[in-house]
Amino acid sequence: MSRTYLLGIDIGTQGTKTVLFDLNGKTVASAFETSELLYPAEGAVEQRAEDIYGSVIRTVKDVMEASGIDPYEVAAIGMDGQMASILGIDRDFRAITPLDNWLDTRCEPYIKQMKKIAEDELIRMTGCPVTYAHGPKVLRWKTEYRDVYNRIDKFVEPVTYVVGRLCGLTGEQAYIDYTNIHFSGFADNEKLCWSEELCKLFDVDRNKLPNIVAPYQIAGKLTGKAADLMGLVSGIPVVAGCGDQAATSLGVGVAREGECFDGAGTASVFACLTRRYEPDIKNKTILFPRHVIPGLFQPMAYISGGGLCLKWFKETVLDNTKSYRELEAKADSIAPGNNGLFFIPHFSGRTCPNDSNVRGMYWGLNYTHDGVAMFKATMEAIAYEYKMYLDILKESGTVDHMGVIYGTGGGSVSPCFNRIKADVLGVSYSVASRNDTAPFGAALLAGYGVGIFDDLAVTARSYADITATYHPDIEKHALYESYATQYTELLNKCGMLRYS
Repeated sequence: MSRTYLLGIDIGTQGTKTVLFDLNGKTVASAFETSELLYPAEGAVEQRAEDIYGSVIRTVKDVMEASGIDPYEVAAIGMDGQMASILGIDRDFRAITPLDNWLDTRCEPYIKQMKKIAEDELIRMTGCPVTYAHGPKVLRWKTEYRDVYNRIDKFVEPVTYVVGRLCGLTGEQAYIDYTNIHFSGFADNEKLCWSEELCKLFDVDRNKLPNIVAPYQIAGKLTGKAADLMGLVSGIPVVAGCGDQAATSLGVGVAREGECFDGAGTASVFACLTRRYEPDIKNKTILFPRHVIPGLFQPMAYISGGGLCLKWFKETVLDNTKSYRELEAKADSIAPGNNGLFFIPHFSGRTCPNDSNVRGMYWGLNYTHDGVAMFKATMEAIAYEYKMYLDILKESGTVDHMGVIYGTGGGSVSPCFNRIKADVLGVSYSVASRNDTAPFGAALLAGYGVGIFDDLAVTARSYADITATYHPDIEKHALYESYATQYTELLNKCGMLRYS
C-alpha cells in the first residue's frame, strides 16, 4: 500500500494542475499548465478542446518524469473541472465545437428566454437559477448553429471530454456526473434523471444529453496510446470525476452535513452541506448542486471574479506599488465598515442571482479614504456577499447552525481577510493547510472508485489539516451587521443604474 499512488487532475479555467499523491496524502510531484482563453467575438470566451486534452497529457507526463516512480504503482486517476462550460462531440468522441466557456456571455438572450418561459420551474427541477451554463448554451447552439447542433451526438463538460479521449469512449458512453447536473438546464436534480418535461418545453433532443453517473464510478481504462503519451501504463482505471467545487470541498475534508467552506480563489465561493433539497426559488441566488457524498447537497453561491477584484486593485489601481502584506497590515487598523465605504465586486455582471446590468463600483468615497481603505472595502464586500448567502440559507431552513467555515484558496492565506470573514459572518474560520485541494479531492474519488478507501467521508476527514482558526470578534460582528444590511440594499439597486 505504501507504494501505491493516485493521480488527481484539476481542469480549471486558468489552467490544468496535475498532482501525484501517495496514500498518506503527501504530494509527490505536481505540474501546472496555463490555459489559453480565446476571445473571437464580443462576449465570447472559448478554449480549443485539443488544448485542454493536451494540457492533461503534458502535465501528467511532467509529473511522472519528476516523481521517478514506477508507472505500474499508479492505481487510479481522478479529475475535476470547471462546471458550467460545455462542448459538443460526435459519436467517436471528437470535438466538433470549441469549449463554450462559462465566462462566455453570448447565451444571454437564451437566459432571458428560459426565465420568461419557466424560471421557477427550472430552479425547482435543476436546483439552479438560470445563468451562463449548459441550458442557455445548448439553446444558442441549437438556434444559431443548427447545422453544428445536428452533428452533435452529446454535449459534455471538459472532464468528460478528456476522460473519453484517454479511455477511448464512444458518444454512447458519454456522461455527466451528478455534481454538475444543476448546471445542465434540463435535469431533475432530486430524482437524478433528465426531465422529459424540460426537454420538451425547450425543444432539446434528449438523446444529445449524456448519461448521469456517480463521480466515483469507473468511466474507463487508459488506452495504450494515451498511456504512452503520459508515461503511464495502459489499463489504469479512470473515474468519472466531478465539479471543481465538489472536489475542493472534499479535498478540504468538508464531507458531513452542516460543514461549510470558502473557496477563496479567482471566484469567491461560499458553500455548505445539507441533506435538504430546498431550491432557492424566492431569491434566485443559491445554487443547489449535489456533493460527491451520496445524499448530500452542497448549496452555494459565488462571485465570478471575487478574488480577481483584489488582484485588479493591487495591479491596476495601485500599479503594484504595495504588496498584499503591506495593504493587509494597514487595513487591519481600519474600523469595520470603512467609514461608510462600500465596494461592489461584480465586474462582469452579478451571477447569483443573474443580473448582467450590475457592474463594479465604489460607493461612499470621501476625503478620509485612501488606497488601503478601498482595498479593505473590496475584502469586506466579499464577506458581505457571504453573509447574504448564509442569511438566505438560514431563512429557508436549509442551515440550522454552522460551527466553522473551512477556507482554502489563495485568499485564505490572508489573516486580515480571514478575520473580516469571521467577524462579518459571526462564525469561526479555519484555514486548511493543503493548497491543492481540488486535485486531492479528485484523487480521493479515484481511490474510492477502485476500492482503496472504504468510506469517502471518513477518509476525507482523516486527511484534513487546519493551520489556523480565526474566531469572530463579537463587538465587530455587531458593527458589521448594519454595514452588511446596507451593502445588500446598495447591491439590489445597482442593476437599475444601467440599461441592458
